Amino acid sequence: MSKYRRIVVKVGSNVLTRADGTLDTTRMSALVDQIARLHSEGIEVVLVSSGAVATGRSLMPQTNHLDSVSARQLFSAVGQVRLINRYYDLFGEWGIVCGQVLTTKESLSTRQDFLNQRNCMEVMLSNGVIPIVNENDTISVTELMFTDNDELSGLVCAMMGADALIILSNIDGIYDGAPSSPTSTVIRRVACGESLEQYIQTDRSSRGRGGMGTKSRISQKVAAEGVEVVIANGTRDNILTDLVLSAEDVVCTRFEPAPKTTSGVKKWIAHSEGFAKGALHLNEGACRAIVESRAASILPIGVVEVEGNFERDDIVRIIDHNGVQIGVGRVTADSDKVRSVMGVRGEKPLVHYDYMFLD
Repeated sequence: MSKYRRIVVKVGSNVLTRADGTLDTTRMSALVDQIARLHSEGIEVVLVSSGAVATGRSLMPQTNHLDSVSARQLFSAVGQVRLINRYYDLFGEWGIVCGQVLTTKESLSTRQDFLNQRNCMEVMLSNGVIPIVNENDTISVTELMFTDNDELSGLVCAMMGADALIILSNIDGIYDGAPSSPTSTVIRRVACGESLEQYIQTDRSSRGRGGMGTKSRISQKVAAEGVEVVIANGTRDNILTDLVLSAEDVVCTRFEPAPKTTSGVKKWIAHSEGFAKGALHLNEGACRAIVESRAASILPIGVVEVEGNFERDDIVRIIDHNGVQIGVGRVTADSDKVRSVMGVRGEKPLVHYDYMFLD
């Protein structure tokens, strides 16, 4: 029996496509077979799938005249159809219905939109439907984009209260040296809060937007929320079923979860840094109070500077007295009101600790 009730599986472009960018239907079929097996065991699976842009690029080769944004929109629009149709047919062979969920960073920027998206996928799962999530690259451009689907999968994991996040790449995990070096080995376990910066290569995927740096950063954030994260090789046979159902020690990098699970609201806050509309700069005393207690709110008397323009309930970054970001939170007043009360004693909290996540 698996210890997981619900998992999020993120599969990258380099797993799903061949060297020429075309869909590797054999590998897609193997991946679907494994998800179908998990589904039959009563495990709910949310699939975050890349591959639309890479697929569209292979279908539309004569696009040298287009700028990068237009080309990406075209590739996504064309490739997403081919990708989801292939998933639909493959899952259909197992008698399983899948559904497409396209989202954008902007559409998840408010708590209500976040909850609406979650409700959609909860309804799908409760009716036996496999949600297949991807960023809507036809309208997500420049600053409105997620860093990549690794970032999106972390947000989906938080949104759906998953027990584990499994990120499938084309290598076995994070290595303690160059993956191509015969002397390098996979780092099998990462303790909560342990830094891997010295091991991370800066190279990005040849067909995706991300790299191991993003995977490591997102994995550490999700693990800090009390969720186990695994980075594994999606090109290996039966990798998913081995990870979830087998008692064997599969080669991969596992990020150990924090002992205490973060609340749903704080998980949303934790993944909302990209939605921040401004920042609150705190004095040393305020920083010490919220960091040491982990349960103190931000009061106006501790704020020394307000950055940007924002509305009530927007997400803001929290900056310490040295100019270093230490967290994010949902603010209780607009920027004009905050400027008028900053440094004043006896006012109501500007960010309540229930709506604040510290790095």
